[in-house]
Amino acid sequence: MTVCITKIGIAEVRAERDPAVLVTLGLGSCVGVCLYDRSKKIIGMAHIMLPSSIEIKNNSNKAKFADTAIEMLIDEMLELGANRSLITAKIAGGAQMFNFKSANDLMRIGERNIEAVKRELKRHRVKIVAQDVGGNYGRTIEFYSENGMLSVKTIGHGIRVI
Repeated sequence: MTVCITKIGIAEVRAERDPAVLVTLGLGSCVGVCLYDRSKKIIGMAHIMLPSSIEIKNNSNKAKFADTAIEMLIDEMLELGANRSLITAKIAGGAQMFNFKSANDLMRIGERNIEAVKRELKRHRVKIVAQDVGGNYGRTIEFYSENGMLSVKTIGHGIRVI
């Protein structure tokens, strides 16, 4: 069987059936949200750039924001046959890539993204089963439909499987 490897760009969501691998490169302050239905082996990934669509005037790309992308991703998975009550989440990213002297809330984008993602997953009753978030380094992630494994690759911090 041929494995479908799909790259997820910034502000994109995608769901796939097994066999599939979803990959996103260079998560800095962005958060990669990976959803999995173990029973159907359906996976989904969102590369979330910002916490809220409400704060942004040009918010036509709903995949860009935590408050809209997660719902889109769940809907895509349901269309493929996922069971909503069996979907779990793994998240990665949300780094503070630059040191700012000001503690201005706008400069805490990674932390704000993590908070927004967790809030939205809770609102949709999706349990977070693993996470690799925060820090001051970027991540590349690969998500596997066969077993729900999330590989988190970093420069200087190695590879972590969650």
